[in-house]
Amino acid sequence: MLGRAVSPVFVGREEELSTLFEAFGEARKGSATAVLLGGEAGVGKTRLVQRFAEQVTSNGAQVLFGGCVELSTEGLAYAPFTAALRQLVREQGPARIAALLPEGAERDLARLLPEFGEPSGDGETDTGRARLFEQFLTLLERLAESRPTVLLIEDIHWADRSSRDLIAFLSRNLRVPQVLIVMTYRSDDLHRQHPLRPVLAELGRVNGVLRLDLPRLSQDEVAQQMAGILGSAPDYPKVQKVYERSEGIPLFVEALLDSGEDCAFPESMQDLILGAVERLPEETQRVLRIAAAGGIRVGHALLAAVSGLSDIELESALRPAIAGNVLQIADSRAYAFRHSLIREAVHDELLPGEHQRLHARYAEEISRDRTLVPPGRAAVELAHHWYGARNDLWALIAAWEAAQKSFKAFAYTEAIPLLERVLMLWDRVPDAAERIGADHTSVLERASEAALAGGELDKGHKFVKAAVSELDETREPERVAKLVVRWANLKIYKGRMGVVEDFRHALRLVPEPNLDRAEVIMPMAQHLMLSGDVDEGTRLVEEGLRLARELGDRCLEGDLLLNLALGHSIDGDTESTLATNLRALELGRLEGSGRLITRAIGNNIDALSDLGRWEEALELSEEGWKKAKKYGRIRLNGVFILNNRAETLEAIGRWDEAIDTIERALTFGPVLRTRSHLLRLRADISLARGELELAEAIMGELGVLKERPEDFLQDITNSTRLRISWHLNKGEPGSALAVAEGFLSRPSQSPKAMLGWRMLSLLRTVCDAAGAVEPARARALREQATGLAAGLKVSGPVAAAYQLSFSGDFDGAASSWERLNRPHNQAKALLRAAEARALAGDRDGAATRLRVAHPLAAALRAAPLVDGIEALSRRVGVTHHQQEVPELLTPRELEVLRLVTLGRTNRDIASELFISVKTVSVHVSNILAKLGVTSRGEAAAAAHRLSLLSL
Repeated sequence: MLGRAVSPVFVGREEELSTLFEAFGEARKGSATAVLLGGEAGVGKTRLVQRFAEQVTSNGAQVLFGGCVELSTEGLAYAPFTAALRQLVREQGPARIAALLPEGAERDLARLLPEFGEPSGDGETDTGRARLFEQFLTLLERLAESRPTVLLIEDIHWADRSSRDLIAFLSRNLRVPQVLIVMTYRSDDLHRQHPLRPVLAELGRVNGVLRLDLPRLSQDEVAQQMAGILGSAPDYPKVQKVYERSEGIPLFVEALLDSGEDCAFPESMQDLILGAVERLPEETQRVLRIAAAGGIRVGHALLAAVSGLSDIELESALRPAIAGNVLQIADSRAYAFRHSLIREAVHDELLPGEHQRLHARYAEEISRDRTLVPPGRAAVELAHHWYGARNDLWALIAAWEAAQKSFKAFAYTEAIPLLERVLMLWDRVPDAAERIGADHTSVLERASEAALAGGELDKGHKFVKAAVSELDETREPERVAKLVVRWANLKIYKGRMGVVEDFRHALRLVPEPNLDRAEVIMPMAQHLMLSGDVDEGTRLVEEGLRLARELGDRCLEGDLLLNLALGHSIDGDTESTLATNLRALELGRLEGSGRLITRAIGNNIDALSDLGRWEEALELSEEGWKKAKKYGRIRLNGVFILNNRAETLEAIGRWDEAIDTIERALTFGPVLRTRSHLLRLRADISLARGELELAEAIMGELGVLKERPEDFLQDITNSTRLRISWHLNKGEPGSALAVAEGFLSRPSQSPKAMLGWRMLSLLRTVCDAAGAVEPARARALREQATGLAAGLKVSGPVAAAYQLSFSGDFDGAASSWERLNRPHNQAKALLRAAEARALAGDRDGAATRLRVAHPLAAALRAAPLVDGIEALSRRVGVTHHQQEVPELLTPRELEVLRLVTLGRTNRDIASELFISVKTVSVHVSNILAKLGVTSRGEAAAAAHRLSLLSL
């Protein structure tokens, strides 16, 4: 209902409304995903998005509404998404919505709405949240298949942490057409430490996300608004007066006009907003104060119960507020304040005693009948109201219950403040442990579990430390051991060193052959393997496997088999690695464990790539990605699978695809170690292409140039290789030599046979490059490397090819790399072979090798390698002839080709050239056909080779 102080005319927002429609149009083509609409309180964000929603709905779109409320900050997780789901269920029924999702996926949504049945109970709480995110993404994608869909979320400045994370996840990962998310927030509420600020900054860098700021109205627009409200054009002095005093904020224009003919301006904005309330009957004002204590929206039955009024009495009291547009009638027999500022102003007028009494009344009535609030909200509502009532006993009980509900919904970050409240109130309730059925240490353990799952690492460390301090190792060793393992995992996630002693401590606490010991063995063995201690790690795995099989725990057995396979991989037994991973995969399938299935697939992609079976590796990565989506493990094992896929693509020279895969993986916010793997791989490609500024930036983030300490030998090896390549690219063989010497001085070097031979191949290059300036040091390094090579296994054809390069058989290496379809390594080996032939006086032999190497390097845009090939070619008199252009490209195709050479995706090109993604795809296909090439990388190389972009 619209009161008399609201203009029936939509004023001053045509440009912003047009922008929203443009974004919607781009979303329908798949080029836009979200709009972030910011503006001051009262500036008209809600009116704008409502008008937008009305118009797109009339054009056949489906609009889902979700709003955040202040209560969200106290643990009301996923409030806007629950509201949108409830709308869908109300309109279409739970069965129809469930039919849109993969089989069984509705059990994840049941954590938000009971209409979907019993929540899943697979025990994999570490993955449940990611799975819930994925199901919501799938739901939006499926809805959009039948009609355009808009998800409208208001007031995200009040969003809980889980909702903010889900907003960011959806904004980054929506890839299908016909879906647009529109979100509003108060820009004036975003203080420097506001948790929404980093989310907005992150989303501002995501392609397809638009930031839109809603300004205040101009004086002419205020005049139009006034004319709409008054029904006639106001005189200029009055317009000027209202404009100056409202400062162009529509809500204040309405309040000023509602305050009377003289437009008197009260001392504060709160007084101005309250003006409309204070002119209402006293009984209406009393009920509004009661409603304000309940939040921005409160149901009729709840308000009647708290106020003590009959239905007729309540309706009579509220009618003037509705007529005056202070309140509006919402869905499901509820009342909502027209604007949150009105509710805040009324709530702030409550006296302290009145505030406590009203919150107590809400808590009492909801405790008596939980159906007075929407399903799933009773626990957090009770926690909020009992705390507001200053009732320590029931505030503690309700906070504990709400925290358990948050765990059930995978809303770990919302559980943390609730558990902190339990801890804060603990000493005020003498029998707290009996009241909640858990001791103080259990609360700390639960809080540490929530912090680890939610990524709150510093808080997790604090909770674990406090819990351990309350326990006696001699009386409860198993309990302490679990906490110590959690402590170690927190350290690993923070990139800290020396956690193996924590694992040893935990293992000493559980000497008996039982499940507690096996659960310590599993992460400890994995850590030892990655740190290079394969022997001890293998002994522990074998012990753990005996225990797991005796206990009948097939999931634990599968995890331990994957650790055993890791040891085989490090030892160079790649065939055993594959076989053992497959045994773990079978156990995962028998148990329906998404964690085991996706972890095993990810590991086998790596093993297949090491064996040179790249086609199988890429096929398996596609299967693994689908499984990761199915099991909701995208941000954990799914990103690891993408990393291994990118490694395979990099190895076979499909660098642009590898970069796209890396960038896609990074959008999922991977854990620190996986992120580091992805960045190292990106740095490898940038160094190979001579992009030194980019490489330096990445290596700076990784801490590679400062030799940041690392525990895992694989990470140490790869970081060292980057530093050596960095110095060689800069023409600093002496510095490269120094890094290599430091690496070989370590007690342990390469963790895997293939990585070891790759490093030795690079050390051969360092020795050859530094031999002229530091002959003695280069000779000593070569001797050390030869000693290391004597004890290193050859684990497959990839390691064998690196071994040939190390031994100096560059022609043999080039042939091997050709068979393995690794063009960059092939071209490097050919250049080294050509150098050897040139030194031997065989100019023809050198020329033959250089003519094969040059197009390989050029197609990859491997600038340093191209320069090296061309420099040697000039010395031996080889000319690399340009091919004729098969057909002159059109001007538009040249524009597209220019952007392709810069590494732009189709979506980037579409945005820059103001054409659709489909049109870009057609242009790219035409370009590839005209140039006679099969990939974007080859097209870019041809553009440089044929000087097309200079035409």
